[in-house]
Amino acid sequence: MLWLDDLTCQSDDFRLRADLSLAPGGITAVIGPSGAGKSTLLNTIAGFLPPASGRILWDGDDLGPLPPGKRPVAMLFQDGNLFPHLSVERNVALGRDPRGKLDADTRATVARALARVGLDGLGARKPGTLSGGQQSRAALARILVQQRPLILLDEPFAALGPALKAEMLDLVAELARDQGATLMMITHDPEDARRIAGQTIVVAEGRAASPQPTVEVLDKPPPALQEYLASSA
Repeated sequence: MLWLDDLTCQSDDFRLRADLSLAPGGITAVIGPSGAGKSTLLNTIAGFLPPASGRILWDGDDLGPLPPGKRPVAMLFQDGNLFPHLSVERNVALGRDPRGKLDADTRATVARALARVGLDGLGARKPGTLSGGQQSRAALARILVQQRPLILLDEPFAALGPALKAEMLDLVAELARDQGATLMMITHDPEDARRIAGQTIVVAEGRAASPQPTVEVLDKPPPALQEYLASSA
């Protein structure tokens, strides 16, 4: 279980408070106005930002003292963070070893991950030779080989067209279920949340609210979210 215990996230002079928990194995959308603190929340959980106060607990263990690489967290960013000078195989291998070491076991693991995301046989290609959807799949394969129990997505599919984005959302949800992972997904699109997220956290006015069933949140949004959704419609 993930428990944000009276947590205050801080980025420069911006602060966001969160006091909530997530049961293991579920998919949770994180939605709210631009600049409300959604990325700040995920970056704090992942360890890229230190909390101003409070604790981040995973299965009762305090993650605060741990650097990002030692946390039970895999995070997929908006741009996928693929290195253009490395092959797809080596990019994915970084999820197993920051040095990108390619021994026989790692090659086999990477090959299975690439096949799982529909990139079988493309390991030798460079990211620049792939389509946008294929690059997203490669980035997802790197998350897959990490086998972390908590997966954080910061709108990695936002630049894709509607049909391809829906395909990627379905794939990441399937992979998370297969691994029994807990998934948190930032989105600006309520339809993304409806598609795969059983519950939703609304981030607005300096606070990340406790998760609520997605259908209830989106059918009867709180005022701050209602205003945002109306302005972006």
